[in-house]
Amino acid sequence: MISTIIISTLMLGGAFFSLLAAIGVIRFPDIYTRMHAATKAPAFGILLLQTAAAIYFATFYAIVISLMVIVFIFLTAPVASHSISRVAHLLNIPKWQGTVMDEMDSDPDIEQPEHPKTDHLSET
Repeated sequence: MISTIIISTLMLGGAFFSLLAAIGVIRFPDIYTRMHAATKAPAFGILLLQTAAAIYFATFYAIVISLMVIVFIFLTAPVASHSISRVAHLLNIPKWQGTVMDEMDSDPDIEQPEHPKTDHLSET
């Protein structure tokens, strides 16, 4: 009985965070905030869902697979997020007007492109 309540709570929490991420990707104004919504909330949602799966199945195999999925998501989501934001910055993708600070603008290690943004598909 108590495990059913815990599993249900974890699954509802995971579904809620995944829903928040989907709404954030649709509603946020620019690529930087959308990228944040697409990586942070789903990672926590997957943590909750995989924990529920590990408790429900309660076998060694299920627990190991759940832990591997959690570790993979928590290792790859920040790297993907960083790569997306760096490429967007280097391509001069416009920021939302409400952006207060851009730490990459003042970073001397980042080479700023000299050319304006072009449509690469029309060059072929």
